[in-house]
Amino acid sequence: MGAIHLSEVRCSGQEPSLWKCPHKNITAEDCSHSQDAGVRCNLPYTGVETKIRLSGGRSQHEGRVEVQIGGPGSLRWGLICGDDWGTLEAMVVCRQLGLGYANHGLQETWYWDSGNITEVVMSGVRCTGSELSLDQCAHHGTHIACKRTGTRFTAGVICSETASDLLLHSALVQETAYIEDRPLHMLYCAAEENCLARSARSANWPYGHRRLLRFSSQIHNLGRADFRPKAGRHSWVWHECHGHYHSMDIFTHYDILTPNGTKVAEGHKASFCLEDTECQEDVSKRYECANFGEQGITVGCWDLYRHDIDCQWIDITDVKPGNYILQVVINPNFEVAESDFTNNAMKCNCKYDGHRIWVHNCHIGDAFSEEANRKFERYPGQTSNQVI
Repeated sequence: MGAIHLSEVRCSGQEPSLWKCPHKNITAEDCSHSQDAGVRCNLPYTGVETKIRLSGGRSQHEGRVEVQIGGPGSLRWGLICGDDWGTLEAMVVCRQLGLGYANHGLQETWYWDSGNITEVVMSGVRCTGSELSLDQCAHHGTHIACKRTGTRFTAGVICSETASDLLLHSALVQETAYIEDRPLHMLYCAAEENCLARSARSANWPYGHRRLLRFSSQIHNLGRADFRPKAGRHSWVWHECHGHYHSMDIFTHYDILTPNGTKVAEGHKASFCLEDTECQEDVSKRYECANFGEQGITVGCWDLYRHDIDCQWIDITDVKPGNYILQVVINPNFEVAESDFTNNAMKCNCKYDGHRIWVHNCHIGDAFSEEANRKFERYPGQTSNQVI
């Protein structure tokens, strides 16, 4: 899926980035996705897996996290404070132990026996998810600060050999984007679900309208495990106005940003219906929302949110004419574990003249890449492309 950017890449092996290697700028006729390049990496043995272990779980893939600290002659094992512990930190633990991907990062582990290990030796752990070991994550160092004390509030993980991997069809966003001036009397349900800008609360209901940037979202699961909401059906929230259950409070963030990253408009999409809209030829649909059915996205399938359904928009009523960036981020709170979060973001160039909007150069996976920001198309007078 998506654009192909490079062809005939020839590296010496010493370059800091593929962009520094001699290459040919590609055109649509040069290459197809059947010729996509790939790599297989082999990490050298570093022994990092000996500095961490799981205890108390039902299998080797789960348990309370214990880390080894101290120097020669004074090595000891201890626990990690569960404050702010989440999926990204669990990803690093599972990777460090060679146990695949994170399934859950747990802040309470009272149901797992800690044995004779009771000392908390690490707190404030914050990872980006790409680290090879917890040592590379930010933490409080030797100063331990826990909001909730006791072994029951220490960090745990559940690892899995497979994980889902969501990817937004960026070309479809670009192809379907348009502006609609929608009457307020048709937006009561959307207002109930907080799909409009704050200024809508003071509007003269039911008179007037809101200006909406609408587009379709087609979200593919290219991973090796189905994407399933973290919450079970018993905790899904029923919304009477739209007549559906929300299985995830926030499934997607939609933002309009200035070129320097300042947010000027935002939208959010609750997963009001995670289901298999269509699948590849050899894949059968497994999830359907009708009749309180199970929600999810099967491997090899995609969920389509059409441009003409409620909340599939950004309210741009208060946005002034100018040059902007449209950014869409799937699973923004890392609520459901995936094998790769770096391809969950998409951004586009966006020009708005007060009446019409032009959306172009939509692309995936580099919303956090300095190299991509450097290459991102600049408008006249634009001084910065950083997206925050």
